[in-house]
Amino acid sequence: MSELSAYTGWTREDFTALADRMLLGARRHASPSHSLITPPGAPGGYGTAVDGLEGFARTFLLAGFRLAGEQGADPLNLLERYARGLAAGADPASAERWVTPHEHPQAKVEAASIALILDLTRPYLWDRLDDRVREQLVAYFAQVVGDPTYPNTNWVWFRVVVEQFLASVGGPWSRTDMESDLAAHDAFVRADGWYCDGEERNYDHYCGWALHLYPILWSRMTGAEEYAASRLPAYKAHLDRFLPDALRLIGADGSPLIQGRSLTYRFAAAAPFWVGAMAGTEAADPGLLRRAAAGIVKHFADHGAPDAEDLLTIGWFHPWRRLAQRYSGPGSPYWAAKGLLGLALPADHPVWTSPEQPLPVEQADQLAVIAAPGWAVSATRDDGVVRVYNHGTDHARPGDQTGDSPLYARFGYSTATAPLLSEEGWDAPLDQAVVLLDADGRATHRTGFRTLRVSEVADVAMLASRARCRWVEPDRSVPDHGSGRPGATREAATVTTVSIVRGAWEVRCVHLAPDGAAGWADVVALRVGGWPVTGGGHTTRALNLQGFTESGSHEAEDATPLGPRTTTPWLRGTPRPHTWYVAALALNGGPHPPRAVVAGGPESPEITVTWPDGATTTTALPVTPAPTKH
Repeated sequence: MSELSAYTGWTREDFTALADRMLLGARRHASPSHSLITPPGAPGGYGTAVDGLEGFARTFLLAGFRLAGEQGADPLNLLERYARGLAAGADPASAERWVTPHEHPQAKVEAASIALILDLTRPYLWDRLDDRVREQLVAYFAQVVGDPTYPNTNWVWFRVVVEQFLASVGGPWSRTDMESDLAAHDAFVRADGWYCDGEERNYDHYCGWALHLYPILWSRMTGAEEYAASRLPAYKAHLDRFLPDALRLIGADGSPLIQGRSLTYRFAAAAPFWVGAMAGTEAADPGLLRRAAAGIVKHFADHGAPDAEDLLTIGWFHPWRRLAQRYSGPGSPYWAAKGLLGLALPADHPVWTSPEQPLPVEQADQLAVIAAPGWAVSATRDDGVVRVYNHGTDHARPGDQTGDSPLYARFGYSTATAPLLSEEGWDAPLDQAVVLLDADGRATHRTGFRTLRVSEVADVAMLASRARCRWVEPDRSVPDHGSGRPGATREAATVTTVSIVRGAWEVRCVHLAPDGAAGWADVVALRVGGWPVTGGGHTTRALNLQGFTESGSHEAEDATPLGPRTTTPWLRGTPRPHTWYVAALALNGGPHPPRAVVAGGPESPEITVTWPDGATTTTALPVTPAPTKH
């Protein structure tokens, strides 16, 4: 490997080659006018017309980054092909026209990618288009102006970007839209530079590949200074604070955290590191930013994405349809183009010329608390794995009564494991879950829980949350957008869960309080599930430290995108009110587990943990509240 890329071996030429593979692979599935690109595969939930528009718009992102960074040099004849596609797509009389924002909401998303690249490549493409084509594109984009149906999520940026472009070319736009959408973004700001995608506790990759990405890209668009100048310092400050957390979430093998929706966008997870370079962040060396981005992109390229046909399919490494949400179609995965955003920066930019620096997990074991999502991050250098312990994220609001989404509501996620995403995984939480079981084996859900504690003391992280757990009869008619399924519920008990984390081990403490729940009489067991390990290479353990009477493991077939067979260890115990149960859980924890002793009465419970190296931790456990009526 070169001194410049001592960790990944990847240079700008590798990124360029990958971009060209993807663009040429997608080109083979373009319509005659190139306005619609529909890769093979089952149609998405929004239909083939949307699929074709997505394929065009998302590969146009990649083409635009490629052209901008080479100052219009065009060995693949991208400009001519995409110009023809723009002409046909925006022409309402064309047989290959795009579905419009008035016809389908997804067109609002794709319009933003098209507008963004038209601005980024303005002298090479927009300025050379026929007046008629420009007029039709303006008319197409103008459908978003004043539209009251934009959801209050990262979608506000799709309108900001489109209207910014419209303003720059003399088209219609709305100050009311611009100001309200920018204000909505400000309302997403959370602690330590994090954003939440809307009002629910939606912490996932959208924080980086959307909510940090678009403010910086928008600020660089033509004419954006009027609104961006006063906001850019705050956007940069949030990004500077976020990046150290984001860097800690990458495994030594380049894997991003396998958590949250839209995972089929894959190496789009590299986007915030390129954005940091664009913004001139001082939070990380440019070589570290490239190491992070290259590691993520290379991780997928080395595992078969894109595939032998140079296509990105719905899946992780390989096609795996269960990773789709309802909105996912065969063109959707090309939002991965955001992970190649660095190509828009010239070859002499410091992000390309600085030597790679090691990721945090490659430097030393890591322990950090991230307050906004309610996470503790524990990464171990010897195996390069990053683990996240979750007591604050569930894609819901406190008090909500939906089922658990495996993508959000589990107690643990990592760069080496994936949650069980089979129907059983959605309906009956097992992996990284604490549930109550009835006589039929039905498992409770915890979404809507309340976070009690997220803190770090010395070399230990301590987290706690409390849930009104219940059984849910899922309503399968509700479209899947990554959140848990709604349905009729029956409450089982109030369950308090505490995670004490050090290294690869977690000591998990569980307390049950019937608290007048109608279903308490139906509870026959408490079950705690450990890390779900797919294939070989990693170990998973769940050990009784207090209160559990049974142990075993669950084998699942084709339940994660990582491989055909997944093993999850579990513990079971007889449910006793106002009793603390204690388990030790580990992913690659080694042969020697921690020990624990619970002391004190109900009014002042505390636990002392003795770790494998002999160190001890003593901390108070949450006091159970007095019973309430429901």
